[in-house]
Amino acid sequence: MRYFTVIAYDGTRYRGWQRQGNTQDTISARIEAVLSRLDGSAVEIEGAGRTDAGVHAMGQGCTFTLQGSHAPQDVQDYLNTYLPEDIAVLSCETAQARFHARLSSVGKVYRYEIRLSKTPDVFRHKYQWHLGKPLDIECMERAAKALCGTHDYRAFCTAAPKKRSTVRTVQSISFSEDQGTLSITFAGDGFLYNMIRIMVGTLVSIGMHATEPEEIPQILLSGVRAQAGPTAPPEGLCLMKVLYP
Repeated sequence: MRYFTVIAYDGTRYRGWQRQGNTQDTISARIEAVLSRLDGSAVEIEGAGRTDAGVHAMGQGCTFTLQGSHAPQDVQDYLNTYLPEDIAVLSCETAQARFHARLSSVGKVYRYEIRLSKTPDVFRHKYQWHLGKPLDIECMERAAKALCGTHDYRAFCTAAPKKRSTVRTVQSISFSEDQGTLSITFAGDGFLYNMIRIMVGTLVSIGMHATEPEEIPQILLSGVRAQAGPTAPPEGLCLMKVLYP
């Protein structure tokens, strides 16, 4: 039987979502181990996005097939009983045989948090980049408009795929500030490896007046990673939700 689940996790102590042969400290490896015990056979899962080490999720999509016929609520309860406390299954339902968490998705929404105040937020420090200095948000918003649209984002990714397109569509980049914390929300049809963290690093560089907003079109056209800003730390990034038709 085919299942679709929505998962939340604190990625602080994991080496990312994707299964790795030399470690069990990945999100998918932990989930697969529990599902395999439930089903009595090896289970492989498909995630909607391959979050990096230290990146979090509030709404990661996940599909898998079990040999046995288990009620979705039973699967959810079993996972939440035996998974570590920093991984939780928010929902579970049956899915059509061809439904795939990544291939069937039409978009993703991410949020990145930056602590602007010099005083750390002791309750959210694992989920923020503590920059500790003010930013020119108006300049960042101007640059964000230039980053939106359909572009080749090769300059904004690490290890660009050789056989796949680096063209993506970013629908929106929005900003909100509250009590010394800046949240930047990105919505798009998909994102390349480290793309959001590089966009954040570039926007911060602009907010610190080290780069001008008018440079964004040329950076996009260059296709050269070194032309964009630094890669922001992983802890500020969270996959909020995956969009499906």
